[in-house]
Amino acid sequence: MKKQKWLYQSEAKELGLKVKQNEKNRNQARYKLNSNQWNLILEKRNTGIIDAHKEHGVDYTNSKFVWLKNKNSSIPVQNPFYVEKSQKEKFEAFLQGLKDKVEPVKPVKLKETGNTNLCNQYTLTDYHLGMMAWHEETGDDWDLSIAEEILIKFFEAGIKSSPKANECIFAQIGDFLHWDGFEALTPANRHILDADTRFPKLVRTAIRVIRQIINMLLEKYKKVTVIMAEGNHDPASSVWLREMLAAFYENETRVVIDTNPDPYYCVTFGKNCLFYHHGHKRNIKNIESVFVGKFKKEFGKSDFVYGHLGHLHHQQKENNLMLLEQHRTLASKDAYASRGGYLSGRDSKVITYHKDYGEVGRQTISIEMLR
Repeated sequence: MKKQKWLYQSEAKELGLKVKQNEKNRNQARYKLNSNQWNLILEKRNTGIIDAHKEHGVDYTNSKFVWLKNKNSSIPVQNPFYVEKSQKEKFEAFLQGLKDKVEPVKPVKLKETGNTNLCNQYTLTDYHLGMMAWHEETGDDWDLSIAEEILIKFFEAGIKSSPKANECIFAQIGDFLHWDGFEALTPANRHILDADTRFPKLVRTAIRVIRQIINMLLEKYKKVTVIMAEGNHDPASSVWLREMLAAFYENETRVVIDTNPDPYYCVTFGKNCLFYHHGHKRNIKNIESVFVGKFKKEFGKSDFVYGHLGHLHHQQKENNLMLLEQHRTLASKDAYASRGGYLSGRDSKVITYHKDYGEVGRQTISIEMLR
């Protein structure tokens, strides 16, 4: 499809067009051009824009504006090469850029041999890394440094107290980060959140602490499966965490990162089928049919079926399909939870599964044990 465009006579000659007289009070004339012809003209006119982007290694179709400058002033103008991309395309490009810059870690040496019949699940939910709480208002202090210290202590205690096993699952069941971008707001409802720090610092801390935890687990377990579930506070961050961890550990054959973008997750171990969901889309009252519907094959081959959720804390429900559990969190209450009277206890659990017998033990590690 051709469109009317203004051309100089020299430009018309370059395209092999019949040159027209310039229109009145203008040193150009209008010509009907197809998209390829117009793109050639734009490239000729804007070689400076293209060259500047190439010099900095940036795709010139991604910049919406460029700056025109002289000695006295500067103004932003629309980049003629800019191509509007969907949110999905932008996010995929962002993820690919992260993965391209990530250097895979070197394999960690296994320090001990575990029982091949056992798998230990380290259960973590609603950790809200980056949240700020003040003890006079909420009963406990909570900030980035406290959260990092408590998390490492939990895994140190859990690794020490849990039985020797061949496998483990790092089951992070959502809301690991308190907020999801440069604005400390809930993504869906835009509620203001109590934030301790800047988002880049939060991201750096999250990556550092998770890598430290995985390395700790690799020293004890031959196989480490990582669930980095989506939560209602961090739906986008859970995506880049999964993808970045997968890139970090692509050369570590003992680590399995579940990169499933759907917010329902499944791990099988012997006769056990283990389901995970944060609890923000479906709750403990109506989730079992979703788990079974999404993972029919895994469910059908299992004798022992367990569903793990967060979001709301400490409730168990058993039905004809599975045993469901909503887990407590180690994190402090924020002002919103405290004012709302949400006062559940604070702990996390290491649950041990046997290949043939289902759950055979659990270690409950309370916040008091970690202070």
